[in-house]
Amino acid sequence: MNITKENLDALNAVIKIDVAEKDYKEKVEKILTDYRKTANIPGFRKGQVPMGMIKKQYGQAVLVDEVNKLLQEALNKYLTDEKLDILGNPIPKPNMQFSWDAADLTFEFELGLAPDFKVNLQPKKAVTHYKVTADKKMLDNQINDIAERYGKISSINEISKTANITGFFKNEEPLIDKKSTFKFDKVTGKTQQKELLGKKVGDVVTLKTKGLFKDDHFMQNVLGVSHEHAHGLDIEVTFTIEEITQTEPAKVDQELFDKIFGKDVVKTKKEMLAKLKEDAEKHFEQQADQQLLNAITENLIENTKFDLPAEFLQKWLATAGENPISAEEAKAQYEQSERGLRYQLIEGKIATEHKLQTTYQDLKEYAKTYIKAQMAQYGQMNPEEEELDGIADRILQNQDEAKKLQDQLISQKLLTFYKENMKLKVKEITYDNFIKEVYGDDKH
Repeated sequence: MNITKENLDALNAVIKIDVAEKDYKEKVEKILTDYRKTANIPGFRKGQVPMGMIKKQYGQAVLVDEVNKLLQEALNKYLTDEKLDILGNPIPKPNMQFSWDAADLTFEFELGLAPDFKVNLQPKKAVTHYKVTADKKMLDNQINDIAERYGKISSINEISKTANITGFFKNEEPLIDKKSTFKFDKVTGKTQQKELLGKKVGDVVTLKTKGLFKDDHFMQNVLGVSHEHAHGLDIEVTFTIEEITQTEPAKVDQELFDKIFGKDVVKTKKEMLAKLKEDAEKHFEQQADQQLLNAITENLIENTKFDLPAEFLQKWLATAGENPISAEEAKAQYEQSERGLRYQLIEGKIATEHKLQTTYQDLKEYAKTYIKAQMAQYGQMNPEEEELDGIADRILQNQDEAKKLQDQLISQKLLTFYKENMKLKVKEITYDNFIKEVYGDDKH
């Protein structure tokens, strides 16, 4: 067997594999001999069927099978030995002159080669790294929410400005039939507020959805409509009042501190504020890190220039699935996945050049950390190492779970690397301004 490679350009190549008769003849004849021993053909005793008949009936099928096995093994070995970095899989090249009746056979495969490029981690414009802070207004609101959550609820006769209101929202088109509870102060617009003030249990009011609540996402949950419908929804709904209550906030004292944080963990309002600030900013850090990773991803894609073997990849996509797709469908699929492929190549290059690959032991330790965090939520604070090992091994036997954890670990390693090596600009910002600046008015 002889294998040669011809580079068509920097991104495309053709591999030619010449298979001589001696490469497959012995294996094919052995299989046919075994077939002859067990073949049941009318008119012949078992083991006495003429070899010519066996070859006529099974010869080509066995030949095709064995040659394909040889090709696959040889191709994989060649790609590994030559350290060829390819995209997709080799595509067999059609040959109109090919015949299985020939003694010596020639096959050609098209290859799409990964591009050679450099990653610039110091772009002209630094990537913004947000440091999200919990401001006094947010913390005061949080304390008020906590005091209300632990407060005393009592029924009242009619809706007041401090009331909690429970009832049914109804509308036929689009279908709305939802029981919800909301605070009066969530309602906006003097007309809407006037409709509700003074109403009692059993009363039915008609409300306009446009601008009914301060936040469309809150309205989405209250009315039970989709995210798409909630934005700009402008209809009338009937609201039947079922319950009206009022909450007397709990006192911000030691009893409340102990309920929230545990016995004597926090002893003053100042300590409570510090704890809430610390917890909130830890949570914000996760959001800011995810946003940073997204921003760096986009930055690297935009600033790392290289060509791809687009024509080859579209051809490969057309034939790679269980059911072939048209050239137009393959082109559309390629265009949708191109940015993802580019970042995959960039990420792979960074991981290789800076030795960020993960070992099984890395993954197992990460899995154990993840398991400990999960167990802590259920009060199991100090699990035995042996128990953690066993759970981690079981989880990692599940390919989907292992892949999910590996992706998380790689993202964590990349984020740490980017923070240490990428050109970043730290910007301190409140949570509300972070949401506005990153997502616009659409609060995620």
